[in-house]
Amino acid sequence: MPARPFLKWAGGKGQLLPELMTRLPTRFRRYHEPFVGGGALFFHLWNSGRLRGSAVLSDYNPELIACYESVRDHVEELIALLLDLRPHFGDREFFYAIRGWDRHPDFQQRPKVELAARTIFLNRTCYNGLYRLNNRGQFNAPFGNYRNPLIVDPENMREVSRALQQVELHVGDFSAVLERAEPGDLVYFDPPYVPVSATASFTAYTHQGFAEAEQRRLATVFMALAERGCFVMLSNSYTDLARTLYAGQPVHESIYASRKINCDGKKRGNVPELIVCSYEPRSQPVTR
Repeated sequence: MPARPFLKWAGGKGQLLPELMTRLPTRFRRYHEPFVGGGALFFHLWNSGRLRGSAVLSDYNPELIACYESVRDHVEELIALLLDLRPHFGDREFFYAIRGWDRHPDFQQRPKVELAARTIFLNRTCYNGLYRLNNRGQFNAPFGNYRNPLIVDPENMREVSRALQQVELHVGDFSAVLERAEPGDLVYFDPPYVPVSATASFTAYTHQGFAEAEQRRLATVFMALAERGCFVMLSNSYTDLARTLYAGQPVHESIYASRKINCDGKKRGNVPELIVCSYEPRSQPVTR
C-alpha cells in the first residue's frame, strides 16, 4: 500500500499533487522540504519512485519532527500508545487533560514517542484538525467532537516508517536548507501562507508565527538557492505580496485549490494559490 500523510495539516497539498508533480524537474538529486507539515509531496515522490537520492525533511515545530522521528524509529510502540488512546476520542475532559500536558513543567521530560502519540491524538480529535499554538507555545485548538475519528491506521504508519528510513529529520529554521542543499537538488517550500485577509491568518504553527518579515526572508533564501543551481518550487497564497516577492521567477502562476479550514463555512471553497518555480518544467505551459 502507498504511504500517506499520518497527520491532518492546514494547507496540506494532497489535492494539489497532480499540479505539483507536473511542475517537477525531470531529474533531481536530493529532496529537501523545510516546511514538511503533512509531507504529502514527499510521500507521493516516495510512492512513485522519484526519490532517487536521499531526502531531508525539516520544520521549526519540534513536536511535528518528534512525530516523524517516532514513526521512523519506534513505529510499533507509537501504534500501541495510539491504540490505547483511541477509546477516549469522544471524552471532552480527557482531550483537555491531554492537551494540558504542555502547561506542566515536566512536559519536555516525557518520552518522545509519548509526546508524538499526544500530538497525533490531538491532531485527530481537535476542531478541524487545526494545529495551533498560543504565544506561550501551548497547543490551544479546542475539542472537535467527532463521531468516529481515525486515531491510528497501523498499516499506513508502518508504510510511513518504511518511507522515512533513509530520511534526515531536522528541527530548525527554513534558512538551514542553505547549509545542506547542493546544485541539482530539489527544494520545495510550503510555508504558512501570506494571509488573504486580516481575518484569514493561519500562521500559528509555532508561537513565533510567520509574518511578512519571514515571507521576505524566505524569498531571499529562495533566490539564493536558485542562484546556486538548485531546483526550487514554492506554494503560497495568490496575494499581492507573494506575487511581488517572486515576480522575476520563470514560472509564476495561479491554480485553484479547495480550502476548508475556516470556521465560517460560507468562506470555504476554491481559492487561487500561487506556484513558483526557479526553472521551467518541460511538460508544463508557463503562465508568467
